[in-house]
Amino acid sequence: MVRPVTPPVAADAIIELIDQPGRPIVLIERKNPPFGWAIPGGFVDVGETVEAAAIREAREEVSLDVELVVLLGIYSHPQRDPRGHTITAVYVARAYGTPRAADDAKHVEIFTLDAIPADLAFDHAQVLRDYRKWREFAEVAPLRI
Repeated sequence: MVRPVTPPVAADAIIELIDQPGRPIVLIERKNPPFGWAIPGGFVDVGETVEAAAIREAREEVSLDVELVVLLGIYSHPQRDPRGHTITAVYVARAYGTPRAADDAKHVEIFTLDAIPADLAFDHAQVLRDYRKWREFAEVAPLRI
């Protein structure tokens, strides 16, 4: 049987630092193109679950062990990644401690929701708008058909 050609699958985690006031989130400044600030994440390895990939990528990029809380949404618009059509599952995760940049992260920083940088990579501005709604109303991302 011929395998279909499909977009790569990624997993991202919006990491809330629950040991800090206001539950700020962790963003990375990307070391590789596309540049800008991003939610920690990366591609799912063959044989790995999407959830395991989100946990692994958080550990690799920001040196934190996370607990996934909820699937915020699936983001699949063909133009969401300038490198090509990529689908990502975005989770909300919780962690304790101090993040440290590693792997594909040039820099890591902690942000409150009212101080998110403007130069976000991918479709992460939309993802973070959805996250804001989840924090305020406990609503996951809407279906975008």
